[in-house]
Amino acid sequence: MDAQILQWIGYFASAVIALSMTMSSIVKFRWVNLVGASTFALYGFLIGAYPVMGLNSIIVMVDLFYLYRIYTKPNLFDTLEIRGDNKYLLKFLEYYQKDLQKFFPDFTYKPEMNTVSFFILRNMNVAGVFLAHRDEDKDVLKVGLDFVVPEYRDYKNGKYVYGTLRGRFKKAGYKRIIAENVSKTHGSYLEKLDFNKVSEGVYSKDL
Repeated sequence: MDAQILQWIGYFASAVIALSMTMSSIVKFRWVNLVGASTFALYGFLIGAYPVMGLNSIIVMVDLFYLYRIYTKPNLFDTLEIRGDNKYLLKFLEYYQKDLQKFFPDFTYKPEMNTVSFFILRNMNVAGVFLAHRDEDKDVLKVGLDFVVPEYRDYKNGKYVYGTLRGRFKKAGYKRIIAENVSKTHGSYLEKLDFNKVSEGVYSKDL
């Protein structure tokens, strides 16, 4: 194989490995690292650097092992209801302020607005927070904030809230959930959770 092509394969593998190190999401890190390690293993084989190939082959197997665990390990979800003046909630919002503004640039915490408020627990770890209130239409739940911490952004939290908790919302008298698309990323998230776009910037999901 042409030496220049081999060189570019090595550059690509290095860049992907470096990129994986910037991932805050464990799932994204494993997938991107898997691509980088696979490419490095191929690079090592092509240039006859078998120690490089062997090391990266091991990394590939490690990534595959942890990805398998991530996708097959059952997660125990639960909710922890919170009051508007909950000190941990206030610290949580302060700690993730920059990340919140990235996904919810217009978000301002208003305790009086959040009649449905809870932390989402995943294996007893706080994985996110859900804040909502009853809309003017009494049977509509309007989402003010549905935030997931970086380590748990794999859509499982959303499926739990809008799927598993569906009966809980219906029992409380809600027939529909409305959420505003405040960023391109959030709009994609809502669509993957079966929300329908009803107007510019507004998504709806029947319960």
